[in-house]
Amino acid sequence: MLVMKARHALVHFARAPVPGQTKTRLIPGLGAGGAAELYRCFLLDGLARDCDEGVDLLIAVAERDHVETVRALAENVCPAADLIVQSGRDLGERMANAFAEVLGRGYAGAVILGTDAPSLPGDRVDKALSLCDHRDLVLGPALDGGYYLIGLHKVVPALLLGIAWGTPGVLVETLRRAQAMGAKVSLLDPWYDVDTPEALAVLRSHLTALHLAGEPIPCPRTWEFLQ
Repeated sequence: MLVMKARHALVHFARAPVPGQTKTRLIPGLGAGGAAELYRCFLLDGLARDCDEGVDLLIAVAERDHVETVRALAENVCPAADLIVQSGRDLGERMANAFAEVLGRGYAGAVILGTDAPSLPGDRVDKALSLCDHRDLVLGPALDGGYYLIGLHKVVPALLLGIAWGTPGVLVETLRRAQAMGAKVSLLDPWYDVDTPEALAVLRSHLTALHLAGEPIPCPRTWEFLQ
């Protein structure tokens, strides 16, 4: 018998920081090992930010063979996190399947986000989780034309399947589909992903500015690596 849960689920899409397979667009500047280490910092900073008693945190690992590697990393910052394995031919299928698995456990809503926005303010995630109660779709627009976060309270494959992932039109196409369905949508404030050398330069500048202004650094492991 399924036990219904009042809590929401937050799902981090993640992979193991394997040199040569992680953050490949950053390898020319950082080397394979450096790009993998930067990703490890992204992952740990994101988990530390979102590991909170008010939400159940799950990690959807890209490869089954890497589950234990990711589990060992997560235990350092969020030992209560549950791990599941992604499945599907592309990102849309993987997210649809993850939503189906997580919401099938009885959660009232779920939010999926990646590990490419280490400096994302935690209040964005909190707001997305609360909006899932009364909005059909919650999106966090990314400055590259995609989105850094998506929240649903029921599985809607039509919003996720057949999208040209990795292109500047992802956000607009998703919103057009939502509009055609009559879905109630909420947009969070935009933020930036870090998956290119140009975006990494933006992150470095942003964190340096926070440091010089005496402001808290939202991703301390990443900041230490970049120094």
